[in-house]
Amino acid sequence: MSKITFIGAGSTIFTKNVLGDCLFVPALAGFEFALFDIDEQRLKDSENMLNNLKENYNSNVTIKSYSDRKDALRGAKYVINAIQVGGYKPSTVIDFEIPKKYGLQQTIADTTGIGGIFRALRTIPVMLDFAKDIEEVCPDALFLNYTNPMAALTGAMLRYTNVKTIGLCHSVQVCTEHLFKDLGMDHEGIEEKIAGINHMAWLLEVKRDGKDLYPEIKRRAKERQQSKHEDMVRYELMDKFGYYITESSEHNAEYHPYFIKSRYPELIEKFNIPLDEYPRRCVSQIEEWVSMREEMVNNSQLTHTRSHEYGSRIIEAMETNVPFKFGGNVLNTGRLISNLPEKAVVEVPCVVDRNGIMPTYIGDLPEQLAALNRTNINTQLLTIEAAISGKREHVYQAAMLDPHTSAELSMDDIISMCDELIEAHGNWLPQFSTNGSFDYVK
Repeated sequence: MSKITFIGAGSTIFTKNVLGDCLFVPALAGFEFALFDIDEQRLKDSENMLNNLKENYNSNVTIKSYSDRKDALRGAKYVINAIQVGGYKPSTVIDFEIPKKYGLQQTIADTTGIGGIFRALRTIPVMLDFAKDIEEVCPDALFLNYTNPMAALTGAMLRYTNVKTIGLCHSVQVCTEHLFKDLGMDHEGIEEKIAGINHMAWLLEVKRDGKDLYPEIKRRAKERQQSKHEDMVRYELMDKFGYYITESSEHNAEYHPYFIKSRYPELIEKFNIPLDEYPRRCVSQIEEWVSMREEMVNNSQLTHTRSHEYGSRIIEAMETNVPFKFGGNVLNTGRLISNLPEKAVVEVPCVVDRNGIMPTYIGDLPEQLAALNRTNINTQLLTIEAAISGKREHVYQAAMLDPHTSAELSMDDIISMCDELIEAHGNWLPQFSTNGSFDYVK
């Protein structure tokens, strides 16, 4: 029996999206959906939820929960990763509250910036442990990584393990749809080209019947900026750098040195920047789950509509040999984007079929876009170095190279803040327990 293993399956809503989608793929008939999570209750909740969907749609897949990760992985053909190491408490709270003491404010803190760095440092050792198991019990499996920070985690897997890995986000597939809806434009029949890095990929071309739609987009965006709305940061970046960016304004506010600045507090209001947005979402989701749980977990009439997530479609293409095009995160091997570093993880159009995943060559990005990408790549690469080496100096360097952090704090304060964060995270950062390196060699 072929197997899809979902690590972090206690994220019941996301499990529903991805594995619920897989229930609608005829080629996966007879597969086992293997579920693993360290939270036994949430794992059981997801198992119950999927069994309800299975019964409602007369699927003949097998749903099975595992208490042992290696057993869950054994013989898997596909592995889906959706973990969060450290959770909202204590880790996310630490990632926000300690930087705030130093005057460093954040919005989401899961990709780059000081929060993204420490989320990566917590998660990379755990994922390398996954890799050891995968190499032993399912060495040919495709690892579909949904966990942030996408570029750093995917880069660590691709550079330091033998696991076939693809990084998946959902900002690419909703980018132009969101833009056109916000500007009151017709989205039907457009042609688009998107490439860059995760959460900072660029809408390089957008056309209909060969006509460039950017002039009209920019005209409407300038009008839109005259009143407050939810996407002001991205429109400002498009105005100054010429292109629209894939991920939301609340994310991009902290990826650049221009928007969250103690010397210019008026920018928060001007660009409608939601500081501390992610902790608010976490609290809201925790509260909502209490009321949603019964409807989601024990509802024998539960239904599902196939989502926009790429996972099921990639698996379907590999099983059926019918190609599928998507935006994926891969190493920049051979300079797919020629003015970005080869060690970087880039987000580019990919095609998948039974032969595997084939990324597309892009060439040069417009130089100003590549320059903005490189500011974030610098921190991503140093974060991976820190996680692998266990050297605090690389943590400091990653933070000092982060655009937002370096625009706000002195080097001495950055070092003190990092030391305090390391101490607060304690056992969540095992690679810093000694001055040695984390025990993983490819």
